[in-house]
Amino acid sequence: MPVFPEEPEIQESLPGPGVPFPRESDAQALHAPATGGAPATAPTAAAPLPVPGPRPAPRPAPPRAVRPGPPRLIPKPGPAPRRPAPTTPQVEVQCIAAAPAQALERADDAVDRLLDSGRNPGDILVLTVGEAHPWQQHELSFGEERYWAQLTEGGDVFYADAALTRPIRREVVVLVVNGGSAARAAEAYTGALGRATALLVVCGEAGPAATAAAAAAPERPVKA
Repeated sequence: MPVFPEEPEIQESLPGPGVPFPRESDAQALHAPATGGAPATAPTAAAPLPVPGPRPAPRPAPPRAVRPGPPRLIPKPGPAPRRPAPTTPQVEVQCIAAAPAQALERADDAVDRLLDSGRNPGDILVLTVGEAHPWQQHELSFGEERYWAQLTEGGDVFYADAALTRPIRREVVVLVVNGGSAARAAEAYTGALGRATALLVVCGEAGPAATAAAAAAPERPVKA
């Protein structure tokens, strides 16, 4: 059998620089790994990382919902405090012993002492249980209109009957027990006590109530 000489192997050489490959696929085949797969790519330079800016301020936390607490108990109003009853000023009672015939004279003396002590004439009221006082009779002689006008003016001592029905009140009342029954005198005393605001002077006997009231008061002369 004829023996042919071995042909030398032709080594494939890479093209030199600047020599293009015959085909793009040939160049990729040369750089492909032996096992086959995707061609290796040259590593690229990493892009510079951006410099972080200032961090934003933290957001405020949302407000917490206020849980309603237990209902507040409102105390029930208690009874209103009782107001003290208005107290009427204590009226001083003074008694001057006198018989019915001398009661008018004793009463005039008491009025003079009151005026001398500084009392205003318009603050004095003289009431008679029996016969009308002479000054009352004198004023009535000018007519009742003039008589009652003097009371309205209030500038002088006013003389009237103890059974007076008009609402008259003055600081000092002088009760003259110059007649009448004991029952009428006691009734006149109660009425005169209600008309006086500071002092009641009783000339004569006006009953046990007047005597007891005078005994409870300290002994002192008739004064303002």
